[in-house]
Amino acid sequence: MSTSVTALTLGGLDMLPAHARRCVFWEMDPAIAADCRGFSDPVFEKEAWLSTVMLEWGSCGQVASVDGAAAGCALYAPPRVVPRAGLFPTSPVSPDAILLTTLRAEFPHRDTDLPHRLIQAVVADLVRRGVRALEAFGIRLAPPATALTERAAGSMRLLERIDSPQRDPLASRATAECSPETCMIDADFLEDCGFEVIAPHHRFPRLRLELNSDHGWKEDVERALDQLLAAASMSAPTRAGAR
Repeated sequence: MSTSVTALTLGGLDMLPAHARRCVFWEMDPAIAADCRGFSDPVFEKEAWLSTVMLEWGSCGQVASVDGAAAGCALYAPPRVVPRAGLFPTSPVSPDAILLTTLRAEFPHRDTDLPHRLIQAVVADLVRRGVRALEAFGIRLAPPATALTERAAGSMRLLERIDSPQRDPLASRATAECSPETCMIDADFLEDCGFEVIAPHHRFPRLRLELNSDHGWKEDVERALDQLLAAASMSAPTRAGAR
């Protein structure tokens, strides 16, 4: 099988996996999404959001394909353009960080190295752009049964807004599929990739990956670029008359 990971472009939105193309879990405030659910087209809303971010900030995604078919994606953006980023008990995102919102691998690629390759592509892109850190709101899929009773009412209201899209029985199938469980990244996976919890929470911890730390990805990217430049110089044709 031939696997490739490339930057998302305006002309390549059709390479996003089906769920990612219609999911607006991150891109719309849940209250607004609920109000316009009956007449709003989530695919249009997602494409409009992606187009705006790419025109104003640059590429905000990495897409993976296997033998030419969509296999996964990672989406990321400045937190100021992600409406749901301010609704978590562990908000806000640090001012020097970019927010990783989506990391998705389609079946049967979920148990391969594809998710890690997507993370590596995101890191490589952000290192080239001089970003200092990457943060994400992770999800604990099996929180302690007693944890909710220990939280304040303010956090409970935020949790209700975060979970609200999946509770509407009149929601369309595309919108009903959106929920924290399907649209957020497993916190354990993020920790396996080198992220560290900087805002603990029983359900929605916020994690951070320093892009200038000693995890080695920045050095690996720079080393790979040096090797490519060296290979290109060695293979360059000799000028006429050169000795």
